[in-house]
Amino acid sequence: MSLFSVGSSLSAGCRGSAFTLVMSRINLRVREQLFSSLLHQDLAFFQETKTGELNSRLSSDTKLMSLWLPLNANVLLRSLVKVLGLFGFMLSLSPRLTLLSLLQMPLTIAAEKVYNARHLAVLREIQDAVARAGQVVREAVGDLQTVRSFGAEEEEVCRYKEALERCRQLWWRRDLEQALYLLLRRMLNLAMKVLLLSCGLQQILAGDLTQGGLLSFLLYQENMGSYVHTLVYVFGDMLSNVGAAEKVFYYLDRQPDLPPPGTLAPSTLKGVVKFQGVSFAYPNCPDQPVLKGLTFTLHPGQMTALVGPNGSGKSTVAALLQNLYQPTEGQVLLDEEPVSAYEHHYLHQQVVLVGQEPVLFSGSVRDNIAYGLKSCSDEKVMAAARAARAEEFINEMEHGLYTDVGEKGNQLAVGQKQRLAIARALVRDPRVLILDEATSALDAESEQALQDWKSHGNRTVLVIAHRLHTVQNADQILVLKQGELQEHAQLMEGEDLYSYLVRQNQRPEGGTPETLPPSQGHLSDPEELLL
Repeated sequence: MSLFSVGSSLSAGCRGSAFTLVMSRINLRVREQLFSSLLHQDLAFFQETKTGELNSRLSSDTKLMSLWLPLNANVLLRSLVKVLGLFGFMLSLSPRLTLLSLLQMPLTIAAEKVYNARHLAVLREIQDAVARAGQVVREAVGDLQTVRSFGAEEEEVCRYKEALERCRQLWWRRDLEQALYLLLRRMLNLAMKVLLLSCGLQQILAGDLTQGGLLSFLLYQENMGSYVHTLVYVFGDMLSNVGAAEKVFYYLDRQPDLPPPGTLAPSTLKGVVKFQGVSFAYPNCPDQPVLKGLTFTLHPGQMTALVGPNGSGKSTVAALLQNLYQPTEGQVLLDEEPVSAYEHHYLHQQVVLVGQEPVLFSGSVRDNIAYGLKSCSDEKVMAAARAARAEEFINEMEHGLYTDVGEKGNQLAVGQKQRLAIARALVRDPRVLILDEATSALDAESEQALQDWKSHGNRTVLVIAHRLHTVQNADQILVLKQGELQEHAQLMEGEDLYSYLVRQNQRPEGGTPETLPPSQGHLSDPEELLL
């Protein structure tokens, strides 16, 4: 008996340790694979899916799936073995009472099935409600400066209260249904005990069963009933966690709507960009084309200014050039090859965007400048920082290149963040540089340094222009209006920025400067014509 107890304890310890190890490994592996799958999805997926939902899948759902499912499997296996053993003992004492006790199982399973279906549905709603509440918190805390600048603190609190109230209602519904189910189950247990006692008494009177045998049977039956309930509960709990697993596996199995990865990685690249009859509509609005039949060429050694009103498709042109989306019609070519044919890392080292809003990540200055590069020396990083006029303030930092910039670079001033974003582009030495008027945060000296860099090495530069002098310094001006390129004749007929600039350039030296077009006379700043 002692050896049996020791063996049982050792077996239980080994089983628990094995399942704990397996659960830990599964949890890490699932999270890693899910994160990798999300990062490789197309951008349209992120436009349709809320960030809070993705965070919930990565945190709570992966935990439910990888921790509770194996744990429940452990309990399920142990309970099943005990149920089979107890059933054998009961059958040896009284086959008639054993068969009678089995009547409870279909009733219990039927009740559990109904309960599990409702429980699973409400748990899915709870998961979505918790994700929405988390989304409110992340948005408010992540953009607290905007919230505070508009005095919207109370509004955000109200939004969070509404989200929590929805969670509370669902939790109350879950608890109420669980309480009713437990009440029904206990009533079934009580009814079964009364029935077994009545039949057992009849067998004792008939001499088919002893009093000790009846007592032993009832103890076995009570234990078996407990383990049967555990089996049913664990099975139901596993089904409830299946909801989380379904969503995790949906994202794991989802195939991004992207062309096959390219393989081109030539040793030299000229940087000639051609848009040939390019049309595009975002996947979530396929009937609303953003670009219509664009055809133009960007040449090395030239700066092209892309101007147009808000919503005309300027940023979409930059996104297509980076292969972030695929044209619905036409082709985007780089050195006569579709941009989708180039190897992913090679393309994004040769075609680089510097946006208006600098995006930095938590980590050191060096980590942000060399972001995405597998091997990059400190000398190369500092050379890029020097070209972006960031060397001086980096050297003044306590740890230099290895100074932590904080979450989203919140330890730096806006101008410093912008210079690091430019340095991150320059360290790649790209052949094609896209600037979303990124020089707006720089002083005259820094902007001149960037202009010198653009002219060095015969690079192709596309500037999404918002300022007048940028357009005046461009070698080529492209004007977008409602997704279409405007022809020279069309533009000269109008009274807009393009015709204004052309007439200014055609003005004889020493002549009187022309005033702004009459239709724009109400503007205090000519640069407003670009918006």
